[in-house]
Amino acid sequence: MITGYVADDGRLRAVGDALASLADVVWIDLLSPTDEEERALEARLGIDVPTREEMEEIEVSSRLYLEEGAVFMTATLPARTDTDDLLMGPVTFVLASDKLITVRYHEPRAFRTFPQRAEKVSLGCADGDDVLVALLEATVDRLADILEGVERDVDGISREIFRAEGKRDLNKVLQQIGRKGDLGSHIRDSLVSIQRVAGFFGHVEAQQKNDKELRSRIKTLTRDVQSLTDHSSFLSQKITFLLDATLGMISIEQSNVIKIFTIAAGVFLPPTLIASIYGMNFVHMPELRWMYGYPLACVLMLLSAILPWWWFKRRGWL
Repeated sequence: MITGYVADDGRLRAVGDALASLADVVWIDLLSPTDEEERALEARLGIDVPTREEMEEIEVSSRLYLEEGAVFMTATLPARTDTDDLLMGPVTFVLASDKLITVRYHEPRAFRTFPQRAEKVSLGCADGDDVLVALLEATVDRLADILEGVERDVDGISREIFRAEGKRDLNKVLQQIGRKGDLGSHIRDSLVSIQRVAGFFGHVEAQQKNDKELRSRIKTLTRDVQSLTDHSSFLSQKITFLLDATLGMISIEQSNVIKIFTIAAGVFLPPTLIASIYGMNFVHMPELRWMYGYPLACVLMLLSAILPWWWFKRRGWL
């Protein structure tokens, strides 16, 4: 699907047929484009739209490059972050003929909210460069919101782990930590990819000596991404600490269970020994025919159980 946007006094306005209005369009968004749509756009703009396989290449040279006067930049962005079914996918930004072309095969939220906001508020979207900076800013804002949500959830997990009383479901806590750790690592990867895009974009703008205000916005964007990257690293360390703490508490609970069984075995071992002795079938056992033999054996077994229990209690093991 191809969606086109034209500039309208700093705002963006969607047009019905992007290819028909190509002369006025400043942003062309390709969502899961067909081969026919790619060929039609390539013929009109004279560029080679990258395929999905090319977008998924991890080499920097395959993600950031110049070709035939066009600038190609690919970042990894998240989608469906509000659910457990997180989807990470590449998004390619192409600057050609003062137009921005975005190629994607999933729907990050920023690509839904940004056009709606740009239609109502003037964001200075006069050409493709301006649209790209504004779109990246919206994407970084969305990633910041996700990190804030992760931080709130991690704080809640921390309170759950270290609360003074009440029973904790540590298996559930482990699952929550795993999900938040996975989300945090993906967001950090996304921020690193955006940082590379912003750095490469700023380098191209500096070489072309374009608008100073635009270059200033790119530098501010790069600093914001760096600060978010540092914050995501802090969250990653905190999640690792909570994981270690949870595993430690699970080990303590398991040790307590094993300690109970060990103490129980220690308490019942002497009575079992006495019962085993008097359960032997030897003919000449003096206590077998003694009138008080049975009560004596019961008293011995009781005392042999009480004495170890008293000792464990005195040592503070119970």
